[in-house]
Amino acid sequence: MRGMAWDDPYRIRTWQELVQWINEVGFLPLFANGVPDFSVEEHVSPGFWWTGDREQDPWEWREIIAASHEVAYGKFFDQKAGFISLAWLPCFANFRRNGYDFDARWEDGRASAREKKIMDFFLAEDTKGNSLFMNQQVLSTDLKRMAGFGKEGEKNFPGIVTQLQMETYLVISEFRRRRNRRGIAYGMPVSILLPPESIWGYDAVTAAYSEEPRASWKRIFDRVRELYPHADAKEILRLIGKEPGSST
Repeated sequence: MRGMAWDDPYRIRTWQELVQWINEVGFLPLFANGVPDFSVEEHVSPGFWWTGDREQDPWEWREIIAASHEVAYGKFFDQKAGFISLAWLPCFANFRRNGYDFDARWEDGRASAREKKIMDFFLAEDTKGNSLFMNQQVLSTDLKRMAGFGKEGEKNFPGIVTQLQMETYLVISEFRRRRNRRGIAYGMPVSILLPPESIWGYDAVTAAYSEEPRASWKRIFDRVRELYPHADAKEILRLIGKEPGSST
């Protein structure tokens, strides 16, 4: 693991400090990538990963931060985990969704049937036919079964939910451990997925819909360039995604 020395004054020491930094930079991958220094990994101590120490382990911090809802957490960067501040989430939603709510994306033939099976679990309609985002808090292992995936059903549940996170239709809202019939928790924590609208509200998430998706994409690209002016453009694109309408 990369990281900073324990006594480095710039090392991030708490999950609260990490949230503060995410809000300062706007968005941040969890692990090191092709843009040097643009990750949580490179700014924390490398010696505490996967230790279970809630005070020092960045792997534990991601659970705490996801549940805090102070920023968004999910697989947002090249299908890998990271954080997006609430100020920048509308830009990502507008760009990644290309201006489409999920139901409109489906009606326009741009969403797959497997994506719809998952999103149907979270979407309903009011009496006027408007979409409602349901706060259905179930473990992703249960969602897999409920959405019809598994041995006798649809395949590639992990890949489809990753894609829905990349498109910002789902985020990881928290982690919980499974419980046996006696109510005793066991095993590793499992993610709970939710539409961001059910956490922060439709208006907040879609606040950038008024601008062209390309404009939102450019804001994101320019922000990375502002922070890391020597970063390779191809590596930035690998993380954030290609310009809307681009075939290269």
